[in-house]
Amino acid sequence: MEEANSNQGGGIGGGSGDVELIMVTMDSSPRRVPLPPPQSTCAKLKTRMKETFFPDDPFRRFNGKPPATKWLLGAQFLFPILEWAPTYSFSLLKADLVSGLTIASLAIPQGISYAGLANLPPIIGLYSSFIPPLVYAVLGSSRDLAVGPVSIASLIMGSLLRQVVSPSSSPALFLQLAFTSTFFAGLFQAALGILRLGFIIDYLSKATLVGFMAGAAIIVSLQQLKGLLGIVHFSQQMALVPVMSSVFHETREWSWQTVIMGICFLGLLLLARHISTKKPKLFWVSAGAPLASVIVSTLLVFLFKGQKHGISVIGDLKRGLNSPSWDKLLFHSFYLGTTVKVGLITGIVSLAEGVAVGRTFAALKGYKVDGNKEMMAIGIMNIVGSCTSCYITTGAFSRSAVNHNAGCKTAMSNIVMSMTVMVTLLFLMPLFIYTPNVVLAAIIITAVVGLIDITAAYHIWKMDKMDFLVCICAFLGVVFISVEEGLAIAVGLSILRILLQITRPKMVIQGNIPGTDIYRNLHHYNEATRVPGFLILAVEAPINFANVTYVNERISRWIEEEKEKHITFQFVILDLSAVSAIDTSGISFFMELKKTTEKEGLKLAFINPVGEVMEKLQRANGLHSLFGPEYFYLTTGEAIIWLSSLSKESRQGSKGTSGISNL
Repeated sequence: MEEANSNQGGGIGGGSGDVELIMVTMDSSPRRVPLPPPQSTCAKLKTRMKETFFPDDPFRRFNGKPPATKWLLGAQFLFPILEWAPTYSFSLLKADLVSGLTIASLAIPQGISYAGLANLPPIIGLYSSFIPPLVYAVLGSSRDLAVGPVSIASLIMGSLLRQVVSPSSSPALFLQLAFTSTFFAGLFQAALGILRLGFIIDYLSKATLVGFMAGAAIIVSLQQLKGLLGIVHFSQQMALVPVMSSVFHETREWSWQTVIMGICFLGLLLLARHISTKKPKLFWVSAGAPLASVIVSTLLVFLFKGQKHGISVIGDLKRGLNSPSWDKLLFHSFYLGTTVKVGLITGIVSLAEGVAVGRTFAALKGYKVDGNKEMMAIGIMNIVGSCTSCYITTGAFSRSAVNHNAGCKTAMSNIVMSMTVMVTLLFLMPLFIYTPNVVLAAIIITAVVGLIDITAAYHIWKMDKMDFLVCICAFLGVVFISVEEGLAIAVGLSILRILLQITRPKMVIQGNIPGTDIYRNLHHYNEATRVPGFLILAVEAPINFANVTYVNERISRWIEEEKEKHITFQFVILDLSAVSAIDTSGISFFMELKKTTEKEGLKLAFINPVGEVMEKLQRANGLHSLFGPEYFYLTTGEAIIWLSSLSKESRQGSKGTSGISNL
């Protein structure tokens, strides 16, 4: 006790400005615990910036290497193809050749179909399956990602641009806006990767994506009723009510020949998908079904002159490779806002899908995908694509799954797919003249059905009801309002949840688990009991300007509730172990809390403040000298032992003084 009293004059209370913890052993002999090693502001900022923008520390591979090796590693970092190309073998080529041809059989009909979803000419879908895969093969770090147009991004681009320009009355202008939007999408994606800002796409949580994808899949499927029923005049809106209204108001345009063909091919495609799902080794059934459907349906229409019996066909497609389109990029101020907005939305959605798909299959094969490099690769791919008659592309889940199951080994499978599409563009385009649009609609429906993940939604419901609310709001927003507004609602709810967690941090009242030195939440652990004379509280979040008022009010309410219950206590212990950061508002709150508890006749103590909290308390105490070392303890158990001994000594001293005065 003498040692304790001699120490009370130093530390914070001694005016030296040093915050020190007291570690009390069971024999009540306190020991000083030093502050963390001092760091300059520049060093702290450097550490924080590194963890924010370079959490993977990509430059560690360069440490201690000679200049020539550093140049080689740098080239491999920028162009991942240089990592696997020098050791590429014939056995790898055989595997990639099979997978490349397999995904090409899926990419060709999907490319034509998805272009129609974006209200673009079918040939643009094939162009977008030729150039972007070549760019990605050079810059991408995923071995399994199969690149090309995707349904959701196509739907969003088509619906947003259609609000400004009609694709039927102004097709040339619409095409220019699509290329310009793709350019801005690529610019935004590449910037995220170059500036290491990939954490921005994390705002699209899993719950948001599950609900959004399911809602978009429903809307995409409903939009295909136009092709399945042979309707000519169809709603331009994307919500459920106008689409279904259009279906039943145009019954006179229904074509029974189209309906029969659509049902037959849709059934076959869904059956093929079911077989491949149940037996993954038969992946080729689902992969080859779309191309087989295109071939068979085209032959049927050609032989029976289906176009003369109400079956709509694609028509003549221009033969040849992509033409340059940099001269078609439109930066006119009147359309600039629209193209930037469309590029931003489609860029985020396609980036989230591409990175998620790449990481999923990388985890299955045991290798890593660099998220920032993927963003740069996808971004540059779309910038180049916008200048070569392509629209927004990314890694598609369906094609990547087929690529993975087909046994791809490297990104060479994308090159094989691209070469196959090139041959199609050069020599096979006349074969698509009689391809019926109804089959393309069936292919789209089959592809997007996989985006409805009921199992994931059920797991979200079981694990977190708030996340499920975000999921269902995203779904309903897309289905009943619009695609972009549904996405905005979901992202807004996710951000609102984060703000609620920040402004309303979790705080608990703790008790002791009998027979141990462990203190836990009284409402969580039934065996935990109150410690007489102590109110033990814990804050489980950073304390800052956004939540300091709530923390103050919650502590004050606990103190009032304890007094209303006539529970006697002398000490308020605040466990700061989980408080990872604090700002000036939080420091001011601690000072006010000290004054408040003193007015109530209570003694305040802090448990295990982390380095940043200790340092800021040190600076504040250098100015105000409010806290002595008796305010800080390493554990709750040590604080109770030490404070109890101080209280007992104080009472004994008071009795001794009272006896002397009586004499």
